[in-house]
Amino acid sequence: AENRDKYHQLRVAAYCRVSTEQEEQQNSYQVQIAYYTDLINRKKEWTLAGIFADEGISGTQTKKRTEFNRMIRMCRNKKIDLVITKSISRFARNTVDCLEYVRQLKDLG
Repeated sequence: AENRDKYHQLRVAAYCRVSTEQEEQQNSYQVQIAYYTDLINRKKEWTLAGIFADEGISGTQTKKRTEFNRMIRMCRNKKIDLVITKSISRFARNTVDCLEYVRQLKDLG
């Protein structure tokens, strides 16, 4: 068991969001996914738990953000150890929501 712990990988997920349907944004969406996949795969102590991405959706309502909500559920179910994102503002457009999610994740460890 001791040996296994030493090699325990962190299950890392990335969250990206792009706000509009413009072609440029679509590219940045693909670029973000490629970037995070590469970043996570390069660290031997990390294993990819998923890239979660909502596109063309306003950040003001968390209800519509299916992927974001799915990621939070996986965190609650202890299937993700670490979430990385370009900016914490990706979590929510309003500060109250954002802090609420950060607190929840912090409480989960």
